[in-house]
Amino acid sequence: MASPAADDYLKTVYAHTEWQDAPITPSVLAAKLGIAPSSVTEMVKKLAAAGLVSHVPYGAVRLTDAGTRRALAMVRRHRLIETWLVQEFGYGWDEVHDEAEVLEHTISDRLLEGIDERLGRPRFDPHGDAIPDADGNVDREPFVLLADAPAGHTGRVLRVDDRDPELLRALDALGLVVAATVETTASGIRLDGADVELPDGAADVVWLTA
Repeated sequence: MASPAADDYLKTVYAHTEWQDAPITPSVLAAKLGIAPSSVTEMVKKLAAAGLVSHVPYGAVRLTDAGTRRALAMVRRHRLIETWLVQEFGYGWDEVHDEAEVLEHTISDRLLEGIDERLGRPRFDPHGDAIPDADGNVDREPFVLLADAPAGHTGRVLRVDDRDPELLRALDALGLVVAATVETTASGIRLDGADVELPDGAADVVWLTA
């Protein structure tokens, strides 16, 4: 079943478990997509019939092997486009998510390959998310969510969730960006030798090397 809507579902299911282990439920999927639960139920049934997800009533939605391959292809498109917009057009990391959501469904495979080649086949997007290669392979280091890191943990910022542009701008102003090295403290973090008070919600959107 070839449709942008199906691709968005598969990509969302994949992304939900990329940085944590809890499987996604239809209600959570509906919330993430901003769609009525009844609509999600119908689409999940169609995806299951197409062999792209497995699902039992009131249970979690999981990608099949075929669904994972398709999700990775869409994730690759989205993250390459985000990287392209930042590196070639000067977009900020807080500006690219919505643009990529549109463009990922419209550009050709040929153009995508050209973008990948021009960018030097990057492994990560501006937010630190891994870009799958053309075969669906993904590189990722062991990680810990900042909120779960014990005081005294020192790590490099691996990834910052891109869903909240305002929070991204606040983190950027603090210097809490991908590749920055931080030490966790009892009250926040230490960055470049200075104690930093984190904005609300920041500890739940930043991942560090374990």
